[in-house]
Amino acid sequence: MSPPPFNVRTSFVTQARKTLLVPTPRLRTGLFNKIVPPSGATKEILRICATSQGIKEYSVPVGLDGKARVDLVVVGSVAVSEKGWRIGKGEGYADMEYAMMVSMGAVQEDTPVVTIVHDCQVVDIAEELLDDHDLTVDYILTPTRTIKTNCKRPKPQGIIWHKVSYEMLGKIPILKSLRHREKQTGKDVTLLDEHSDLASANTPAVLNEKAMAENTRPQAAMGSAQIGQHYVESDSLSPRLEGSGMITTVYVGNIPPSVRVSELKSALREFHATPLRLNWQGAQHRAFLDYKDKATAESAVSSLKGLSLGGNTLRVELAKNQRNKGQVEINSHK
Repeated sequence: MSPPPFNVRTSFVTQARKTLLVPTPRLRTGLFNKIVPPSGATKEILRICATSQGIKEYSVPVGLDGKARVDLVVVGSVAVSEKGWRIGKGEGYADMEYAMMVSMGAVQEDTPVVTIVHDCQVVDIAEELLDDHDLTVDYILTPTRTIKTNCKRPKPQGIIWHKVSYEMLGKIPILKSLRHREKQTGKDVTLLDEHSDLASANTPAVLNEKAMAENTRPQAAMGSAQIGQHYVESDSLSPRLEGSGMITTVYVGNIPPSVRVSELKSALREFHATPLRLNWQGAQHRAFLDYKDKATAESAVSSLKGLSLGGNTLRVELAKNQRNKGQVEINSHK
């Protein structure tokens, strides 16, 4: 006898009138979807709520700013031991979801974690296979047993940033917002790739090159002008002035009144999306970013997707009116 499928298990939750939070697939569009059955929902509607169709029709997104409080976490497992040590599919999404819930205060240290598996999936697991980011379980449910693991191994206390790669950051937009938020609080959010870069950047040869570059760098490269709530900054020695390529503009909207241009600039540098020119229009809650070509602009849009500042998720997209500003920019810097 196999454990009941996912939609049957979640149907029990909705029929019991409990609040059900379902992680978004691969965390591509956010953290959770909260299932909200319609008023007076029948048993059949509640069953549909527990399916992928129901998630589309009867759910609302819950982001990092959501005030969710999770009383019970249910995770899938490929294998699990009676000690509570768990092995997933190897992609790390369940571990990441739990770590994000810790960061947003949705789970506490004593929040129980349950997995539902077949009896044959309960096996001995060597502790050497576990890492400090791996999630353990408190209860194992099988068709024949309920196992309380009494696991003493600590669960993840948040995102372990030095194990997160740029590739993972690119695949999970909400992870970028969380990283920016934690950086603002002073936490070390150095990524796996950055650790490698720092190690190689501190070799004597590289340090020598940096010193020479600093000594030969022009001192008046940056020009800026600020009038009221409008702010424009550009690099007057930018390589874009050497040609007349198609400058592509990115629109950034839904910027809260409390956010300053310096915060946006910091986020742009952090997500490797620094533009050639930044046009800040704080009074209109928006900004425009100029990039050297469409490919660079689209890459920036992808990198900034899901970015949250001041409690708002920013709206980032290619600006509607694109124009070739290359020649205008060249003439303005003669």
